[in-house]
Amino acid sequence: MKSSLWRGHVLPFFVLLGLLGVATLAGDYLLHKFNLVWVGRYMGIPGTLLIIASFWYSLRKRKYVTSGDARTWLKAHEFMAWLGSLMVLIHAGVHFNSILPWLATIAMGVNVISGLVGKYLLKDAREHVQGSRENFQLRGLSQTDVEQAVFWDAVALDAMAKWRKVHIPIFIVFAVLALGHIFSIFLFWGWI
Repeated sequence: MKSSLWRGHVLPFFVLLGLLGVATLAGDYLLHKFNLVWVGRYMGIPGTLLIIASFWYSLRKRKYVTSGDARTWLKAHEFMAWLGSLMVLIHAGVHFNSILPWLATIAMGVNVISGLVGKYLLKDAREHVQGSRENFQLRGLSQTDVEQAVFWDAVALDAMAKWRKVHIPIFIVFAVLALGHIFSIFLFWGWI
């Protein structure tokens, strides 16, 4: 059972997170290799727009918007937020010239990680723990033995269940820092 939990729920989480990191490094490397660093400077704009567009799911989930299937919007939210984050991370590159954009990037990274926890770990892990309980009960174990058998999975599940307490506040911190960064860019580029 433990390897199934790892292979089916935890591993995809780390694969997608690792893919985001590798794609970011590869994108930044290619922009530098082909002397297209200026492209990265502007990738933050479509990346931010994708992240903003991904919030349509949140509006749909809270019934502010009633059109469309919630599952379809969830998949769109996940894809647009991941791709937008990739573009913003490539935009950030490895340039250490200002603290505000880096704080926004760190907050976005924490938000992406917490979103992946919600996607890959929480729902499937809850189903896995419940399935394990039912399987042990069908095998005739007592309630005490069942709870002992799924104890560590249940502890991990309880910790993961608190992900929204991180995801939403970190998003708010990210949004404020990103808006501060955007405002400062407008100010320094003379757009305001």
